[in-house]
Amino acid sequence: MTPSPTVKSVNARLADELAVREAQVAATVRLLDEGATVPFIARYRKEITGSLDDGQLRLLEERLGYLRELDARRTAVIASISEQGKLTDDLRTALLTADTKSRVEDIYLPYKPKRRTKAQIAREAGLEPLADRLLADPTLVPEAAAADFLGEDVADAAAALDGARHIIIERAAEDAELVGAVRAKFWSDGTLRTSLSSSDAAKNPAAQKFRDYFEFSEPLEKMPSHRVLAVMRGEKEQVLSLNLDGGGDDVYHAMVAQTLGVDLTAKTPATPWLATTVKLAWRVKLMVSAAVDARVKLKQRAELDAVSVFAKNLKDLLLAAPAGTRTTLGLDPGFRTGVKVAVVDATGKVLDHCAIFPHQPQQKWAESKAMLGALIARHGVDLIAIGNGTASRETDALASELIADITASGAKAPAKAMVSEAGASVYSASAYAAHELPGLDVTIRGAVSIARRLQDPLAELVKIDPKSIGVGQYQHDITPGTLARSLDAVVEDAVNGVGVDLNTASVPLLARVSGVTDTMAEAIVAHRESTGPFRNRKALLKVPRLGPKAFEQCAGFLRINGGDDPLDGSGVHPESYPVVRRILDRAGVTLAELIGDERSLRSLKPAEFADERFGIPTVTDILAELEKPGRDPRPAFSTATFAAGVEKVADLKPGMVLEGVVTNVAAFGAFVDVGVHQDGLVHVSAMSDRYVSDPHEVVKSGQVVKVKVLEVDVDRQRIGLTLRLNDTPQQRGGQQGGGQGRAPGQQQPRGDRPKSNRPKDSGRRESAPPSGSMAEALRNAGFGR
Repeated sequence: MTPSPTVKSVNARLADELAVREAQVAATVRLLDEGATVPFIARYRKEITGSLDDGQLRLLEERLGYLRELDARRTAVIASISEQGKLTDDLRTALLTADTKSRVEDIYLPYKPKRRTKAQIAREAGLEPLADRLLADPTLVPEAAAADFLGEDVADAAAALDGARHIIIERAAEDAELVGAVRAKFWSDGTLRTSLSSSDAAKNPAAQKFRDYFEFSEPLEKMPSHRVLAVMRGEKEQVLSLNLDGGGDDVYHAMVAQTLGVDLTAKTPATPWLATTVKLAWRVKLMVSAAVDARVKLKQRAELDAVSVFAKNLKDLLLAAPAGTRTTLGLDPGFRTGVKVAVVDATGKVLDHCAIFPHQPQQKWAESKAMLGALIARHGVDLIAIGNGTASRETDALASELIADITASGAKAPAKAMVSEAGASVYSASAYAAHELPGLDVTIRGAVSIARRLQDPLAELVKIDPKSIGVGQYQHDITPGTLARSLDAVVEDAVNGVGVDLNTASVPLLARVSGVTDTMAEAIVAHRESTGPFRNRKALLKVPRLGPKAFEQCAGFLRINGGDDPLDGSGVHPESYPVVRRILDRAGVTLAELIGDERSLRSLKPAEFADERFGIPTVTDILAELEKPGRDPRPAFSTATFAAGVEKVADLKPGMVLEGVVTNVAAFGAFVDVGVHQDGLVHVSAMSDRYVSDPHEVVKSGQVVKVKVLEVDVDRQRIGLTLRLNDTPQQRGGQQGGGQGRAPGQQQPRGDRPKSNRPKDSGRRESAPPSGSMAEALRNAGFGR
């Protein structure tokens, strides 16, 4: 059925939501429908979209899918009701103006084909007129009125009244306006309450991480995502029982009564019977559906927040500073099984590998150091990458001693850095790792991955499912599809934002480039291996199954360094090369002379080179790219230096100032590795002297920071840290943040503190406690990495 002209189109609705012109939306939708990717549109189609950025484009793409699904469902519902012969003008208008899927379903509910309900059976028994009479005339005596409806299918007055009640209850439960109002009221006034699932549940040691929720309540609207997911995990593990309470029943009774036209205060014969019917309609139908809806909404909101946190952390990790093309020695630490060692060259190719046993129980310290020294000398190692898992500090001490010995001998010693090994074991056991490193043991593959991560985090991490990288908040409790879509978009944006070396990129990295499928990526690598390195971007068109459309999407993001055309090593799209030629002609110089000449390039006016196809935004980007062609947007490489002699939590003392690496950022703070196997927590209130609403405003995963130790709980392995180095551990007195002073206007914490034991590749955070100061929160930690 053709939508009413009074109903806004999808494009108009998107324009309203994004606060942009409808023409911008229409142009973007057309590009998306033609198969263009968000990175391509954001980078190379600015004139068409009016310079919408990648964030706006991602939101537009997501909302476009939702609104199209909404319109499709709306059309199907209208057709269904029309086929029943029940479609009225008012009903059509209500459906056409419904702005959410849930609203459409609420309106459709009375007309939706369903199994025979008790109300339907009562209608078939001819009891609907009885329900109508009692609602219309409460002066009737229910039992007397029911006497007129007795028959073969209705044995007595009680059965008749029971049937009439089912009919009235179903009417209330299927009234779209009432259902919507009850849902909104339940959400705004509702509370989530938790309790122990059984008297024996608390006896289970594993249940202790949920002890702050053994008796807990919080308003639905105010409950943050990490607490929602924590209590839902507690329920899943059969430790907690959850109950959603919408508030006092009286207000809901009044809402139902008003919808049914029942006066609960009237002194008439039918009023008690009608009042009971109203209460049952609420208790049996509306309350249950409202609680289910609120629970779904609560989880969806929590998931969106958690996915947002994960996405930000993943982006920061992917865009972490690369050490670059330097020969690197990777160490995957361990005690009993030894430290796995791999040396890779500047391109990531494995040169050598072995295992050493410097720690207990073998304790071959000197022998291990000698073996590493020989490898460093033989291969000219520039960097040592140490995985941050079990035995990492002990292995770091070994590397430090070795570096000191090399320096003392007068030789050039390599630098060392601690590297996150989250997901390394997932990669090691993957089919791609087996294909990429077929002759190596799974354990050695982990050391190779650690070395390559230091060289180029992005190129190595794309080989791992983003969910396994381990920088999320309750990612194992999030609907897989919701998480995957968001994380895939983050990876795609990161890869295309940096650009990819066409002649060295792996299949997983190429597959993340705009317009390149897995099959195309494999074909590109196969072509490269059979014919040699690509000399120019046009050669991509010789790759099987990579046609003009795919070339258009991917060419600008693929780099060829040292090829036939210097522009192929830049972010300038081949379609824009004629613009560069015009610039060269006007400037009267060669490309080699112009590239990198900031003064000359900045003197040029983009408007002078723009035309109908390539407008000022594109020309501006071209000039910026020519200033620093192929510029890597990632920060410069740096490493944290862990304090000597500080290797375990017991070595920490309040007041110490240490260097560390941010390992994860949550809604309530950041986790920092200071080299003692346990991440410390910097609460959001201890990040700045100003108000901080989002920790990502201050720090990001992988960032090197200086922190001060505020509190240490050795027994429970808890560390309280602050980024405000003027804070003192003695500042307590009920102030938040482990006792540190609170900046004016800074929010009080909700007390979500992490447990920071770090099982390898767990990627998990355990449940977080609901309230208290930082000191209390650290004592009651419930988040583990």
